[in-house]
Amino acid sequence: MKVVVVEDSRLAREGLVRMLKEYPELTIVGQADNINVALTLINEHRPEVIFLDIQMPGGSGFELLEKLSYLPRIVFTTAYSEYAIRSFDFNTVDYLLKPISKARLQGAISKLLYVREDGDAANQPELNDGSDLNKPAKKPPLELNSKIFIKDGDRCHLIKLESICYIESQKNYVQIFFEGQKAFVKKSLNLIEERLPQSLFFRVSRQHIVNLQEIQKIEESIGDGYNILMSDGTELEVSRRNATALKELLSF
Repeated sequence: MKVVVVEDSRLAREGLVRMLKEYPELTIVGQADNINVALTLINEHRPEVIFLDIQMPGGSGFELLEKLSYLPRIVFTTAYSEYAIRSFDFNTVDYLLKPISKARLQGAISKLLYVREDGDAANQPELNDGSDLNKPAKKPPLELNSKIFIKDGDRCHLIKLESICYIESQKNYVQIFFEGQKAFVKKSLNLIEERLPQSLFFRVSRQHIVNLQEIQKIEESIGDGYNILMSDGTELEVSRRNATALKELLSF
């Protein structure tokens, strides 16, 4: 797993890096002492894991996470216990209080490796229409006029289903684009697809589901596929296997 360490104290950062190097499963691809440097490193390397301090000059660890375009797994490293509750609004694996012992770090690494092998089944999705997310029964499909509640970190959205422009897969998560905004949901694209009305949404590829009403332009691409332009200006590729179905769906 690729790792970035974000810690403003040089001694604490170097000490943590030394301990992390004892784990061959982890590859440290960058270190940062502030959120601006960290953001550059994260965008460049897209690590799976960030060991993240909370209080730093120039901005907090929470502010850094709000700037990211995807959700890596987070191990918070801090001297302050009062942030623990807020930390679990993010994709938090563990919360380590300084000074960090080798035993506590080993526990956090074990959790990381377990999550990697077993998926993120413990984290239930934050996408619903008011029904109980913990019910084992399969939920019914959403209606065209449904409203969706999305909790993304400390931000909450209640949006109309039809206002979603498109949905993008991010491994075990999806990113929903709507009304010029975006939000993460801890759920797979396949599970979300099961609830969407087929008259409004279409799976154009393994990575994307689009709102048919938000397609502004369709052009043939090299081969047998299509490129589509969404209402927000995003260009998406329609996979070859789905191109024929899309053409038939949008034709007389």
